[in-house]
Amino acid sequence: MEVRPLLMCFALCVVYATSKPTEKKDRVHHDALLSSKEHDDSDNFDYDHDAFLGEAEAKTFDDLTPEESKDRLGKIVDKIDADQDGFVTEAELKAWIKKAQKKYIYDNVDRQWKDFDMNNDGMISWEEYKNVTYGTFLEDPEPDDGYNYKQMMARDERRFKMADKNGDHIADKEEFTAFLHPEEYDHMKEIVVLETMEDIDKNGDGFIDLEEYIGDMYNHEDENNEPEWVATEREQFSEFRDKNKDGKMDKEETMDWILPADYDHAEAEAKHLVYESDSNKDGKLTKEEILNKYDLFVGSQATDFGEALVRHDEF
Repeated sequence: MEVRPLLMCFALCVVYATSKPTEKKDRVHHDALLSSKEHDDSDNFDYDHDAFLGEAEAKTFDDLTPEESKDRLGKIVDKIDADQDGFVTEAELKAWIKKAQKKYIYDNVDRQWKDFDMNNDGMISWEEYKNVTYGTFLEDPEPDDGYNYKQMMARDERRFKMADKNGDHIADKEEFTAFLHPEEYDHMKEIVVLETMEDIDKNGDGFIDLEEYIGDMYNHEDENNEPEWVATEREQFSEFRDKNKDGKMDKEETMDWILPADYDHAEAEAKHLVYESDSNKDGKLTKEEILNKYDLFVGSQATDFGEALVRHDEF
């Protein structure tokens, strides 16, 4: 069984080893925009449709009649109402928007799921993942391909345990998603920072100094003159990254660097949708209130001028 280089740590090693010397390597994780369209409700609600459903899913509504759009939207509302109390809160809307925006991540996990769920029980144990990913190494503990699989496996097991919130050594779909995409989950941020520091901290002192910081971004071998961005990054390190001015970054400073507290687009959109739809101003939405403003949430032939697009029935 072949070793499958699917892990983020492995992928980063490959990318970082093969990048051109003058290319800047970026470890910062930013939340993606909710839509590529401009948010101007006076013109159209295209931005809101993309934000609420994700761009790909939003297009599937554009060929529907208003009645069909309302019907599908009503079914979605039932899913958004997590506690089934008959109301959609701002928090529930925010959670839904974040999930809709991560559809590509869930699709990626779905594609990989069957490769690891060897006994088809709907769960993936650490043993299953280890055997599929490191099967060759387990059979031949000393391969000559230059990779330290023992270290990689230990690192993966540590991440798996962090993602395994109930500690049963078995991952459900959400836990496995957190394992493969830790940067998307608050409870996994610590492991993202730890792995990043391990990658960059070459002298093993538990910190990232200026030379390690620059050395991770820029391979200066065979380069006589540094690109201008390198000098800029040196200034960034001294003025902004190293907040306590001790010449190095600790865990907190590293987290501020790679996982910045970006503007929360999902929260802002949830507030906007509630404000625009909450007719009785009680701070939460009924299904009726949402359906009354269906054109704000989803498209249809009426709201998209009958544009002919391919119709899907995934939601």
